[in-house]
Amino acid sequence: MAADSEPDVQLEIGHVLLVDIVGYSKLLITEQRQQVQALKEIVRSTKQFRASDASGMLVRIPTGDGMALIFRDSVEAPVRCALEISRAVKTRPAIHLRMGIHSGPVSEVTDVNDRANIAGAGIDTAQRVMDCGDTGHILLSKHVADDLAPYPRWNPYLHDLGECEVKHGRKIFLVNFYTDELGNPTVPEKLNGICRQLVETAAQGGWWRSARIISLLSACLVAIIAVIMLLPRRGTNLASALMGRSPAPVKQPSAAEKSIAILPFVDLSQAKDQEYFCDGISEEILDALAKVQGLRVVARTSSFSFKGKNPDVSEIAQKLNVRNVLEGSLRREGNRIRITAQLINARDGFDIWSETFERELQGVFAVQDEITRSIVDALKIKLAVAPSAQGQQNTEAYDLYLRGLYLSNKSDEESLRQSLTWFQRALEKDPNLSRAWTGIARAWLYLADAYVRPLEAYPRVKEAASKVLALDERDAEAHCYLGEVRRVLDRDVAGEEAEVNLALQLDPNSAAAHLFLGNGVHATRGELEKAVVEIQEARKLDPLSPALGSWAAAVYLANGQIDDAITEAERTLQLDPNYMYRDPILATAYREKGDYERAIALYKKAEESTGIPQAGLAITYAKMGRQSDARRTLDEAQKTLYDEICCRRCDREHLRRSRRKR
Repeated sequence: MAADSEPDVQLEIGHVLLVDIVGYSKLLITEQRQQVQALKEIVRSTKQFRASDASGMLVRIPTGDGMALIFRDSVEAPVRCALEISRAVKTRPAIHLRMGIHSGPVSEVTDVNDRANIAGAGIDTAQRVMDCGDTGHILLSKHVADDLAPYPRWNPYLHDLGECEVKHGRKIFLVNFYTDELGNPTVPEKLNGICRQLVETAAQGGWWRSARIISLLSACLVAIIAVIMLLPRRGTNLASALMGRSPAPVKQPSAAEKSIAILPFVDLSQAKDQEYFCDGISEEILDALAKVQGLRVVARTSSFSFKGKNPDVSEIAQKLNVRNVLEGSLRREGNRIRITAQLINARDGFDIWSETFERELQGVFAVQDEITRSIVDALKIKLAVAPSAQGQQNTEAYDLYLRGLYLSNKSDEESLRQSLTWFQRALEKDPNLSRAWTGIARAWLYLADAYVRPLEAYPRVKEAASKVLALDERDAEAHCYLGEVRRVLDRDVAGEEAEVNLALQLDPNSAAAHLFLGNGVHATRGELEKAVVEIQEARKLDPLSPALGSWAAAVYLANGQIDDAITEAERTLQLDPNYMYRDPILATAYREKGDYERAIALYKKAEESTGIPQAGLAITYAKMGRQSDARRTLDEAQKTLYDEICCRRCDREHLRRSRRKR
C-alpha cells in the first residue's frame, strides 16, 4: 500500500470522494489526532476501499481534517464507499462527518519541494459540493447523479436539491444521497437559509406585505410540486424531501425472500484466457448453494444466460424472480488468483456482503467454501450440512476438470466430445475426482439421441454415474443420470423415481431432477397432470432455459393443453430462435391445433436450417389429406436416417482401423 502522503498514481478522470470531520477546528489537538486516526481506520476498513486499493484503482490524500479518495473503478465506487463509511460512523457517535462526491479531471502535480500531489477541477468541485453539506450529508454533483441515474438501484436514493451558490458566485446543482438508514435526509442549512430568510422578512413586514410574500411562496410551492409530479425518477424524491418525509419505496417484483442467482464471474486476467476457470468457479459455488435447505438457487442455464450482456441487477432479479444476486470477477496470473465477490440485494442494489480474496491456486477450494458460508450467513439461513472439505484437492486435476466442465455445457457434438478428453485427463491426475466422472456421465447423456445411438451412449452414462456414486454417494446429479439409465436401458421406471427423489433430497434446487421426474417418470406412466406440476417446478428453477421450455411445451401438448404448449414454445423461441431438439415443438403444437399452414412453414424452416427432412411435416400432410406429399416426405426422412446410420458405422470402422495401425 502506498504511503498516505505520497500518492504516485497519475489520473485523467477521477471519481472523487471527499470526507470532512465537522467541527474539527473546535476540537483540542489531541482530539483532532484521535478523530483523524479513527477516520483513517474507518475508511480503511471499508470493503470498497480495500478492493479498489488492492487493484491499484485508488489514490488517497490526507486533508488535515479529512481525506480525499480518488477512485478509478467506476462512478459507483465512491458512492458505495460513502455508504460503508456512513454505516461505520453510526457506531462512533463522537465523529461527525460530511461527504461530497464529484467526477472530473484530476492530475498529478509537484509542489515547490518536489513532492507529488493530486489536484484539478475534479477535487475542487468535490470540495465545493461537500462544503454545502451538514453533518451526515452525502452530497453529489449533478454530474455524478446523472451518471448513476441509468442504474435503477440508485434512483430511489437520489434527491434533487437544486442549485447552491458557492465561492466566487459560482452555482452548483446538488443532489442529496440518502437511504432509509444512511445519510442525512434534511435540506442543508445553506439551502434552507434562502427559504428561512423569506419567511422572516414576511414576519417583520405588515399584513399586506406578509400576505403577499406568503402567497407568492405558496404559489411557488404549488408550481414546484406540479412540475415535480411530471418529472421522471428523481422528482418524486424531491417532493418527498420538501414534504419532510422519506420517499415511498419503489415497488419491486415479488420474489422468494431466500432466493439467489449466481452470475458467471468476469475474467479480468490480462490474457483473457480464463473464461473456463471463471465459469467453473461460479458453477461450483452455485452447486454448493443449491444444496442449502431454504434457499432457492436459479439453475446455471438461466443465470449464465446474462453472460456478456452486462444487464442491471434489477433486470436480472425480475427475469429470474430472485431477491439476491452474486456477481464477481477473477484474475489469474500464473499460480496466483484474486477473486472478488459481491452479494447484492436486488431490491435496492446495495451490497449485502462483498470480499476480495488473494490466494495461491491451491487456496481456491477454501475460497469457494468461504464464499458459500458468507452468503448463507448474510441471508441468515441455517446451514444444515456444511460444504464438503476441498482443501487437499489436486489443483492440476481441478483445472483440467473445469476445462471439461466449460465444454460440457455447450450443445454441439465437438465440444461434448472434447469435454470427455479433459475429464479423462483430470482423472489421470486424480482418480478420486468424482466430479470428473459426473461430467463424463453428463456429456454422454447429452450425446445420446442427438449425436450417438442411445444403446451406445447410455451404458457409458451408467458406468460413469456408478463410479461417481462409488466415490460420493451424495452427488445429486449422478443420481439423476443413473435414474435415466434405469428407465431407458432397464425399463425400470420405479428405479428412476427412487433415484430422482433421492437427488431432490440432496439438492432441492435441481431443475434436472424435476424434469426427469416429470418427463421421465410421470409422463411414462401416463400421469400427465403430475408431469405438468414437475415441469413447472423445473421452470421456476431454470426459467430461461430453452431446453426446459421445449420439454415443458411437449408435456403441455401431451396433456392436451395446446394453447399452453404454444405459449411455452413461442417463449422458447424468444429465448433462443435457433433452439430445436429433434423437431420444432411449436410446429407440432400448431399442427395439433389445426393451424396447418403455420405448422408447415415452421417444419420447412427447420428443414432448411438442419438439412434434415421433418417426419412431423409428413404427419401434417397426412392430416390435411395430402397423401402423396406425406409419403414423399416420409421416404426422404427414412432415407436420411438410413444414410446417417451407415455413415456413423463407416466412421466407427475407420476409427477402429486407425487405432489398429497405431
